[in-house]
Amino acid sequence: MKPIRILPALLALALAAPIAALAQDQLPTPSPIEKSLADRAEHTTEVTLDRNMLAFAAKFMDSKDKDQAAVSDMLKGLQGVYVREYQFAKEHSYTTEDIDGLRKYFESSEWSPMVRERTKGVATGTDVYVKLVNGSMQGLFVLDAEDKELSLVLILGPIDIEHLSQLGGNFGIPKDAVKKAEKKVTK
Repeated sequence: MKPIRILPALLALALAAPIAALAQDQLPTPSPIEKSLADRAEHTTEVTLDRNMLAFAAKFMDSKDKDQAAVSDMLKGLQGVYVREYQFAKEHSYTTEDIDGLRKYFESSEWSPMVRERTKGVATGTDVYVKLVNGSMQGLFVLDAEDKELSLVLILGPIDIEHLSQLGGNFGIPKDAVKKAEKKVTK
């Protein structure tokens, strides 16, 4: 009787593995930390674009414009773009604990920290994490913490680092955060 009981367990495990893998590629839901940051911020920008929304947005790109065509091509392979930008009236309106809570999501075996910039005693700095699959960049997370501004950018899917800067300024992705990440990644 035991072999018969093991079969359903193995079947359930086999079905759960692809679901777990898919869940790791989905855009995160806003954390309680992000809700707290939004409550404290003077201005908040939140952009969440899944694969369907990116495909829809790509339709509005001008294929005759070289830059827009490159962005459109990049969007076709992406699984999602997630951007959060918080602007505060006062400096240091967030804590190191807030920032560390945001970093925890990317402290896994799939994501590798590429850049960790810190200033002792202050919650400012820049983090860049990449998700590499078979030597190919399949995800990028940028956390850019400045005195009065905090930016989070998560891009899931194949990323061509040479065309990364072209995403800046589109779909709510801050140009400065992408440029800063690109400089740090290409160093």
